[in-house]
Amino acid sequence: MSLQASRIKKTVLLVEDNADDEHLTLRGLRKHTSPPEVYVARDGSQALEFLTQAEVEQGLPDLVLLDLKLPKLGGLEVLRRIRTNPGTSAVPVVVLTSSDEEGDVARAYMDGVNSYVCKPVDYNAFLTAVGSIAEFWLEVSALPTDRPDRDRPA
Repeated sequence: MSLQASRIKKTVLLVEDNADDEHLTLRGLRKHTSPPEVYVARDGSQALEFLTQAEVEQGLPDLVLLDLKLPKLGGLEVLRRIRTNPGTSAVPVVVLTSSDEEGDVARAYMDGVNSYVCKPVDYNAFLTAVGSIAEFWLEVSALPTDRPDRDRPA
């Protein structure tokens, strides 16, 4: 990653319908050394609408944090649609959910999730988990920079 690319503010799409978990996740992301810009979708349909609009307008997020148990359209269906759309297929997706059901974990990986994290119930552990996700995906991991939506000037 070039120095210029590393200076660009990172963006995260948080797909979460639980207000408490949304608040905790936002708090964990704000504690990150370079807090990302965060967009929130409260159901699966809103998430897909945001991604469709972002692809055309401001550019896709650098990371999607996706809950599984969502109204209107479940997280696994959102993940499948992200992965089958050529425009969004390279966006990293981390499932951040309370479900530790083996079937959900297996299905998420079969559908192309990059990582699956069960939400810790302890407050500090939750903040640490979110901080670790942000650190890895937004700072350590190389993200695709040659996506078509990244060619637009900032």
